[in-house]
Amino acid sequence: MLRVFILCAERLQTPDDDVSDSYCTVTYEGSKKKTKVIKNNPNPVWNEGFEWDLKGIPLDSGAELHCVVKDHEKMGRNRFLGETRLALRDVLNSPNLAATFTLSLLDTKRNITGATLTVQVSYVPPPGSSPMFHPPPQHEALPHNNNPNVELDTVTMISLDTLGEEDTESMIMMEMPEDQGPDDGRSMVIVGPQGPSGRESPPAQTPKRSPPSYNTHGGLRKRRRGASTQPKPLPNKPQDLQVRVRVIEGRQLPGINIQPVVKVTVAGQSKRTRIRKGNNPVFDETFFLNFFETPSDLFDEPIFITVCDSRSLRTDAVIGEFKLDVGTVYNEHRHCFLRKWLLLCDPDDLSAGVKGYLKVSLLVLGAGDEPPADKRECVEDKEDIEGNLLRPAGLSLRGATFTLRVFRAEDLPQMDDAFMDGMRQIFGFDGNRKNLVDPLVEIHFAGKTVCTKTLEKNANPQWNQSLAMPIRFPSMCEKMRIRILDWDRASHNDVIGTTHLCMSKISAPGGEIDDDLTPRTVHSGIDDSLGFLPTFGPCFVNLYGSPREFTAFNDPHEALNLGKGEGVAYRGRVLLELTTKLADKPEHKTDDIPSDDLLVVEKFLRKRKFSLFVAFYSATLLQDVDDAVQFEVSIGNYGNKFDYTCLPLASTTQFSRAVFDGCHYYYLPWGNIKPVVVLSSEWEDIKPRIEALNLLLAIIERLEANLQRVQLEVKAGGDLEEVELRVVELLDQVIADCSEELPSIEQWQCATPLDRSLRHIRALHLQQIVAAAQALKHGPATELSTVLEQAEDWASRLRTMAEEPQNSLPDIVIWMLQGDRRVAYHRTPAHTVIFSQQHCGKHCGQLQTVFLKNPQDSGGEAKLPGQLRVKVWFGLAADVKHFNQYAEGKLSVFAESYENQTRLALVGNWGTTGLTYPKFSDVTGRVRLPKESFKPSPGWTWTGDWYISPEKTLLFDVDAGHMTFSEEVFENQMRLPGGQWIGMPEGYTDVNGEKAVPKDEVECPPGWVWEEVEWSEDLNRAVDDQGWEYGIPIPPDRRPKSWVPAEKMYHTNRRRRWIRMRRRDQQKMEALKKQRPDEAEREGWEYASLFGWRFHLKPRKTDSFRRRRWRYRMEPLEKTGAAAIFALECSLSSIDDKNEDKSATPTFGVNRPTISCFFDRGTRYHLRCYLYQARDLPAMDKDSFSDPYAIVSFLHQSQKTVTVRNTLNPTWDQTLIFYEVQIFGDLEATIAAPPNIVVELYDQDTYGADEFLGRCVCQPSLTASPHLAWFPIRRGDKSAGELLAAFELIRREKPAVHHIPGQEGDFMASIHVLDELMFPAFLSDNLQQWPEESDLPHPPPQREPNVFVVPQGIKPVLQRTAIEVLAWGVRNLKSFQLASITSPSLQVECGGVTVQSCVIRSMKKKPNFDVNTLVLDVRLPREELYMPPIVIKVIDNRQFGRKPVVGQCTIRSLEEYRCTPEEERAAEEEEEEEWRRETPQFSGEVFIDIDDEEPLMPDQRADGSGSALINLSASSSSLHEEEFMDWWSKFYASTGEKKKYGTYLERGLDTLKVYGQELEKVEGFEGLSDFCQTFKLQRGKTREDGEDPSVVGEFKGMFKIYTLPDDPSDHPPRQFRKLPHGIQECLVRVYVIQAQALQPKTPNGKCDPYVKITLGKKTINDHENYIPGTLDPVLGKMFELSCSLPLEKDLRVMLYDHDMLTKDEKIGETVIDLENRFLSKYGAMCGLPQSYCVSGVNQWRDQLTPRQLLNRVCERRNLRKPVYQDDVVHFRGDRYTAADLGERRTLMMNIDPKDVLQLVGCYSLWSLSVCLQEHFWSLDKAETKLPPKLTIQIWDNDKFSFDDYLGHLVMDLNHMLRPSKSPEKCDLQLLDQPADRLVSLFEQKTVKGWWPCTCEHNGEKVIAGKVEMSLEIVPEQEHEERPAGLGRDEPNVNPHLEEPQRPETSFLWFSSPFKTLKFILWRRFKWFIIVFIILFFFLLFLGVFLYSFPNYMAMRMVGPFGPAKAAE
Repeated sequence: MLRVFILCAERLQTPDDDVSDSYCTVTYEGSKKKTKVIKNNPNPVWNEGFEWDLKGIPLDSGAELHCVVKDHEKMGRNRFLGETRLALRDVLNSPNLAATFTLSLLDTKRNITGATLTVQVSYVPPPGSSPMFHPPPQHEALPHNNNPNVELDTVTMISLDTLGEEDTESMIMMEMPEDQGPDDGRSMVIVGPQGPSGRESPPAQTPKRSPPSYNTHGGLRKRRRGASTQPKPLPNKPQDLQVRVRVIEGRQLPGINIQPVVKVTVAGQSKRTRIRKGNNPVFDETFFLNFFETPSDLFDEPIFITVCDSRSLRTDAVIGEFKLDVGTVYNEHRHCFLRKWLLLCDPDDLSAGVKGYLKVSLLVLGAGDEPPADKRECVEDKEDIEGNLLRPAGLSLRGATFTLRVFRAEDLPQMDDAFMDGMRQIFGFDGNRKNLVDPLVEIHFAGKTVCTKTLEKNANPQWNQSLAMPIRFPSMCEKMRIRILDWDRASHNDVIGTTHLCMSKISAPGGEIDDDLTPRTVHSGIDDSLGFLPTFGPCFVNLYGSPREFTAFNDPHEALNLGKGEGVAYRGRVLLELTTKLADKPEHKTDDIPSDDLLVVEKFLRKRKFSLFVAFYSATLLQDVDDAVQFEVSIGNYGNKFDYTCLPLASTTQFSRAVFDGCHYYYLPWGNIKPVVVLSSEWEDIKPRIEALNLLLAIIERLEANLQRVQLEVKAGGDLEEVELRVVELLDQVIADCSEELPSIEQWQCATPLDRSLRHIRALHLQQIVAAAQALKHGPATELSTVLEQAEDWASRLRTMAEEPQNSLPDIVIWMLQGDRRVAYHRTPAHTVIFSQQHCGKHCGQLQTVFLKNPQDSGGEAKLPGQLRVKVWFGLAADVKHFNQYAEGKLSVFAESYENQTRLALVGNWGTTGLTYPKFSDVTGRVRLPKESFKPSPGWTWTGDWYISPEKTLLFDVDAGHMTFSEEVFENQMRLPGGQWIGMPEGYTDVNGEKAVPKDEVECPPGWVWEEVEWSEDLNRAVDDQGWEYGIPIPPDRRPKSWVPAEKMYHTNRRRRWIRMRRRDQQKMEALKKQRPDEAEREGWEYASLFGWRFHLKPRKTDSFRRRRWRYRMEPLEKTGAAAIFALECSLSSIDDKNEDKSATPTFGVNRPTISCFFDRGTRYHLRCYLYQARDLPAMDKDSFSDPYAIVSFLHQSQKTVTVRNTLNPTWDQTLIFYEVQIFGDLEATIAAPPNIVVELYDQDTYGADEFLGRCVCQPSLTASPHLAWFPIRRGDKSAGELLAAFELIRREKPAVHHIPGQEGDFMASIHVLDELMFPAFLSDNLQQWPEESDLPHPPPQREPNVFVVPQGIKPVLQRTAIEVLAWGVRNLKSFQLASITSPSLQVECGGVTVQSCVIRSMKKKPNFDVNTLVLDVRLPREELYMPPIVIKVIDNRQFGRKPVVGQCTIRSLEEYRCTPEEERAAEEEEEEEWRRETPQFSGEVFIDIDDEEPLMPDQRADGSGSALINLSASSSSLHEEEFMDWWSKFYASTGEKKKYGTYLERGLDTLKVYGQELEKVEGFEGLSDFCQTFKLQRGKTREDGEDPSVVGEFKGMFKIYTLPDDPSDHPPRQFRKLPHGIQECLVRVYVIQAQALQPKTPNGKCDPYVKITLGKKTINDHENYIPGTLDPVLGKMFELSCSLPLEKDLRVMLYDHDMLTKDEKIGETVIDLENRFLSKYGAMCGLPQSYCVSGVNQWRDQLTPRQLLNRVCERRNLRKPVYQDDVVHFRGDRYTAADLGERRTLMMNIDPKDVLQLVGCYSLWSLSVCLQEHFWSLDKAETKLPPKLTIQIWDNDKFSFDDYLGHLVMDLNHMLRPSKSPEKCDLQLLDQPADRLVSLFEQKTVKGWWPCTCEHNGEKVIAGKVEMSLEIVPEQEHEERPAGLGRDEPNVNPHLEEPQRPETSFLWFSSPFKTLKFILWRRFKWFIIVFIILFFFLLFLGVFLYSFPNYMAMRMVGPFGPAKAAE
């Protein structure tokens, strides 16, 4: 029960600010409820409650409530006020399953209106419903998976999408696991904590149930949107995969002054963003990482997203990291996480906290995946990081330690060469061959790897190490990889084997995580907060990979050891334990395990003996068998015949030669003697685990079978009471099954913590399923679809539980060997065949059919290696006493000894003289085995006596099973070089050069006659004209190795092949059967030329050795019964002296007893296969068709149908009769599960081998006259069509009686049995005269000899049907055989009837057919199920009468084209009514009569045929306020980008309809193919990789199919009547608006896109106007072209990347079919403007006016044209006013049409674009978009120290703080303005005032200053005209003054230079001149003084003239 209370709403506003009369509607799952109307109140209070009865279905967490508030109007429509959606997961997550929500109301564009709605929601879960917690989904085990290689990981996480997301499909909803099938690749999402559910007990009083209602179609109601579109898993082959990572922004990154860069690494590819600055950087960069890999490999790779500081040193550069698997992203809905916040952590220090957040979008796309739209802007400015955080399951991330204890490994194979070991043995040292391996264990998880130590030369190593791996828990990675490696000194380490531990299988998320690993006890019966950390073991993990045999060469299957694909052999096992501890500071360390802990583990090593029994009932469908075949059964390495480390066991069947079945396959002729293998092995006893697993699997099987039965009953339209009875049976079975107690583990010593946790969870689930089933059974009446959904739910939950991660029993592997080569294998999980007294495996002791596989086989091979019917029993040795109940037939063991004889010189008598072998020996001839040396085993006794029993199956000749056979012999001659050719001593040989009998002495074998009279030379080879081929032997060989057809002088040998055909003779075969074998044959000798050569039955002259096999049979004693078979192990050996024993030790032939199971009677059956037809087969011939035939195989017989030529949809209408087939074994088991019938389809080819088309496996029916059914045909893992057939198996009354060997008459009986097995084809010929016995129905009628048709009663009922074909034309036909197709015609074929169209005379002039309608009168099946397809062939009519098929198309489903003429007319009328209803009603407008005949847009083409480029970018003129709205405003208003369109919507202007996808994909437009559909024509064969044949053209046409009366004269009216015709000349306008998420083409992760358009031969290239450096260009261009339809119909719009130096690269393209858009009736409705305006933003842009559109509709539909009177239109008897038609002229814009184009797109700038070169060496400019933020900082200017930072102010120009007008009012309160007070500079244009600048002081914001600014935003052109300078304009700009008018001589420079000097120099520089002169003179005097002063002083001091005067 879901209850919703609508409480109140606040602040409701109508568009015209009127007071509203509001009411609210609530919708849940399509059911709508409505409140009362509250009048005249903007804040209405309703307080009304509503209830939805969920009818016992648990509430889907993905569901939502849709609330709409409207204003009630008395006249006209109620006005929309707002809507909101509430996800009910929020209710499920609330503690009491009830919550109150206040929700913001959104308008139609998903923008917040400001109004709120308060609602209260509560949920009462049904009794016993599933809890809110569910373990994550898990996939089925490998053997059950269709494609075992694809492992889509599952992971548990929370993930809520961004608020305001318009595309709810891309939201990652909270999924309940009901929707999670085993192959549902979606991760499950859990939110904690959850409240308990199921608190209400079932009602005490049980009401009477009404019968469940059901829909006749049987289809279940869809649970949720998008569920049906879940894509199928990707095929696991190398393919193109793309990982897209969009790094949007970072928040709260730690560090000071950091420069972060983001590095993304996936599978070895790395990408880096540009370096940004700050702690909240915006990156907005997208990376595309392309891979060509298999999904299973790539999905296991982690995505590393690392944020680094580019300025730091390398050691501490990492700021934080996040990692998750690629598969995790792919498993999400739509394979993506959109705009998620990642929580970054330090990868090395797990104890550290959160290291910031990074917002990203992650997408993983395969071929053909549609990427979801990743919107660039969000509705909310401040997003809730916590609510949109991508982190593991709703929990805080904590540091944790995985502690892996690696104890030991067992059974590791040899990995190193034995050469050195052999040398040691030669020199007498001890050899250690089995220990040639140096193992170590490697554990890999989440990018971290830890290893154990290496133990050299140890195949059973004991590491006993504890490895600690620190992780962050819960992790986003799912798989832990465990590998054992072989250490190598010289080369890299080899991988021995790989296995994985899946976290989702060994842990469970709960409400909270605690350290206690054991789950809490259940208090209230149901506990939702379950959960346990990853835990595992101690338990053995088995490894599988390539075969164990060591080879020194490269292992071809080495990839299997890496975990790729299904391993084909056991490679050992390792004992592990995993525990998880939550720790604040986890460490990475490796320790040895303490010895006390090793003692605890001893109990897990305790082994018990197990016994395995396998009986082979048949081996059929063998192909390419060229050697004797043997089967080997092994479990672990027990039973591996090539493994010398374990005891020899009876694990192989005896060799048998395969026999041809007369038609296509080979089989092993075991007859009534079935080989048996028995082996013992020792493993741990894990009975409680296996029993629990088998219990759950049995419950699932019964539930799914019951569910299928109910669905079939519903589909068949069964009786209501019968359906109800089946449903009650289903519920009873579920209650009984799920009430069964799970096996107890209390007494079990080896129970691990994981065992206890899993048992607890399983028990809880089973309780809940029982409670839910009882509630459905005893509760109120419930719809059938609800019950079936619930049952599917249960099956899915049980499948999730039926996984046993600790299953340590190895798989059982059956190998087919040819000689000593391993050829094919089959792996059977041991738990499916294990015996238990409580819960046996599904196939334990049951006969099962298995298909063998080639190693590393994709399954697509044409040739199956073989099919086996086997019975397998596996159980503890203590349980073998219970084996007797499963045993069938007589189990016998043979003592076997070969009597050997020889003859000397090839002419003497046979005897032992000269015999080099023992007289009685084993099969090898080496070990002496006299008859007396055998004694019976305990529990067995001899029966009969020794008897001769040749191994017939090994002695069959190559002609066994064939009806005709070519006998061959080679004649040989020799010569000396250049001499004459002479005969050789060995004149005649076989193909290998062995001596043979001369051709004339070759006798025809008994039962055969020569088909040809004489021998003839084989000339159909590389030989000369006489049949000779020549060669020269190279010594030491005596014969040439190669032969050539031309004779040379040096040739010394030549040979030629003689052939002669023989065939089986019916009479001779009969006579041969009656006569007794001659004495020689009774003696049972087999002959050979030398021992070791191949033996044969008939003696030849060249034989020198013969032997015969003696056998002695043992049977079990009565008291022990068949179980005595298990006591045989190694007991049947010789009792000889010690010397002989020593020689017998290495020989396995002795110690392996031969065990067989004999049947003394078999049941005879008669099989009829009714093959009616097949459809959708792949094309195998170059002409696009195949020549299919079918081969039907049942056990050891097969038959072939006739071949149908040139078709992909053959109708054979043939019955194949298998006259007699014997089936051995339990009759009831055969009836319950009869053997499979395999139908293989082949394409017959004239040359070369027939090609394989596909295979289907069918079950025969034992009821008479079975219904035909469609069986799927598979080719590998791909669909290859369907087969319509039925198979009837009729049991014969008389059983077939067989003799037991060892009794009288045995030899004859065995020969006859083998003859019957060998010659089934002969028997069928023999029984063509129908036997007298009355227990068979009469044969069906024959179409031709031995070709029987499908009888009436089984064949579908046919009725007369008309198929009308609208053959419109063919398009784009590619040339055929190098010649173009000029004159095509059409051939339409259905149900064997063909109709031919007229020929198109010239494809270039008119590609349409002149006569467009064709009619087929054909008899088709009444039931749609059997309907054949329509085949369209296009034929080219060429010269000389050649008419090749140049293309074909098959239309599979004809249901969509079915109609009845009456219905068609009714549909047309209904459509018109609907059109009338949907016509928009306008009111309150001024209507003006307008003339719509004038053109809307002037002709702007350059010339008649050219094209014009018209720019949609902003106009350059300054815009007035009323002209602010332009086309871009309209566009952004239509897409809901509020920031970009301003007040457009408030003005009530019209919006566009913007579709999120191609028009062809819009629902309701019928793909624009309502007039005619486009069918792709194909040619050529289907390729191996599964791709379709190449498309070579298109056929445009349509079909109408309706039944015709049986009276041929009655003709109903035709469907295709009025058709358009002729070639239409059209004008095409292409508006290219914008592109998103383009592929980067340059190394910087960007591209420089421009548009290129082609239409026919016209091309427009906008190369010059490329947009630099962007992945999301806004193009804004309109292109105009002219074309002629249908000649030029494909419009190709391409984007190219502009490159300066290299050739421009194509980014992508889209192709639009203009013809479909032109012809479709939806053209008139698609994108129609809401009003008719001749100018302005909403100008009418359609090519036709409304009047012309209406006239065209009238023409197309044969309607009378409308009559116009004033403002009234009369049309089809109705009267419409102008208001009804909505033609109006807008009064808001009064713009001339010419001006419109100039004003389109005014300047609306929402971010700053910075255009600059990215590097100084870049040739191109790059464009970077930055958010328009203005940062103002105040600094203190210091002259001598660093400047001091005072404060700053950061403003987003889109949302600016409103300034204060004065500095007094400018304070900190300005910073806390509400959102509605913020202003946008782009709208205001100018802002002036005071703003506060702030800084931090003691952790608080304080004012650092106030700044007064005037901000103005201007267009670029205005900025260029009036640039801003130093606060003023440049001189003489504003205002501008003209230069003065002066005479030229007014300034006489030459006449008055002094005057010039005075005015120019003296006035300006007078003081400079005076100072300069004074300074000059001063410096002059100073210089003179300094110059003369030294001389003067010297003269003064020396006084040279002074003394002279004194002397005088």
